[in-house]
Amino acid sequence: MLNTLAADRALVADLDAKIQDLERTLSALRSEKLLAEERLDAYKYPVLALPNEIVCEIFIHFLPIYPICPPLTGLLSPILLTHICRRWREMALALPVLWRAITMYRNDDLVSTVLSRSGRCPLSIHIDDSNNLSGFLAILPEYSRLEYLKFRLTSFRDGPCIDGPMPLLRHIDFILDYTSEEPYVLLGAAPLLRTAIFDVYAAMNVMSTFPWAQLTSLTLTAMVMHECFPILQKTPDLVHYELHLHLFDEPSHSQGVEVTLPSLESLVLRDPDPDEYPPPFTYLQHFIVPTLRSLQIPERFLEPDPIDALASFISKSGCKLQRVDVTNRQSVPESSYRTAFPGIPMFVFTPYMDN
Repeated sequence: MLNTLAADRALVADLDAKIQDLERTLSALRSEKLLAEERLDAYKYPVLALPNEIVCEIFIHFLPIYPICPPLTGLLSPILLTHICRRWREMALALPVLWRAITMYRNDDLVSTVLSRSGRCPLSIHIDDSNNLSGFLAILPEYSRLEYLKFRLTSFRDGPCIDGPMPLLRHIDFILDYTSEEPYVLLGAAPLLRTAIFDVYAAMNVMSTFPWAQLTSLTLTAMVMHECFPILQKTPDLVHYELHLHLFDEPSHSQGVEVTLPSLESLVLRDPDPDEYPPPFTYLQHFIVPTLRSLQIPERFLEPDPIDALASFISKSGCKLQRVDVTNRQSVPESSYRTAFPGIPMFVFTPYMDN
């Protein structure tokens, strides 16, 4: 028994000595770690040493090229830049151009805050949800700063109206998706406006007040041919015109109608249903376009004789086409087009084009 107690006393003394050695080693390691942390804290990472002007340029190039609108939150949004560090947050919040383009989905409570951050910058706004009445209301006080406006309305029918001069507006893209007797846009002076995209309901909604004569580029979607004529008769300066047909016209609706577009250089016609039966008449017969250089058209819009229809169109307009895109299925060999029209330097044939 006495021998066992003596052995345990010796073991305890030995363990105490080892513990003291380990504690000294641990203390040394802690001191070494502390010195390393101090060196790290004192280190200035190169990106944090960049001048503010360079960092601001990086921020601007992080976002899509204006006027494309980034999401308001999440990846690729300007708000993401405020989550990196305190210095970057302060710089991002103080840089108005980061907040000049906004995509609004559903009910974004941040809209008013973001608009206030944009200072006096011109605005590019994309309202992509018809239920976003609060977002729509938020931009109304800023309509004089609108430069690019894209919005789609499908639900609220008694909403507010954008009413007044828009001295900076260059482009409007308006999809309404339903008939409304009340206008949603009453443009005052918009001297810079040149391009527009409308569906049939939006076009009818703004028909009487819109400055059609200013446009140089116009895209109409979900329309029937005869619905376009009253608009085209008001757009003498169009350089580009694109029509996405919704349904085929009855020949009687457009009988004898011709539209002269003296400045048009590019004409694009899109097929509502490439797998349907042929349309009832040749759509090109309605256009006189002496300056046309580029034509994109489904071949079945030229039936029953595509070569003859195209030749008749060129002769009637007196245009000198440089490029013809024949889309969807072709019944006429490509070589036949090139042989019949040696003066057209470029033919492009696309078997199917998604509209």
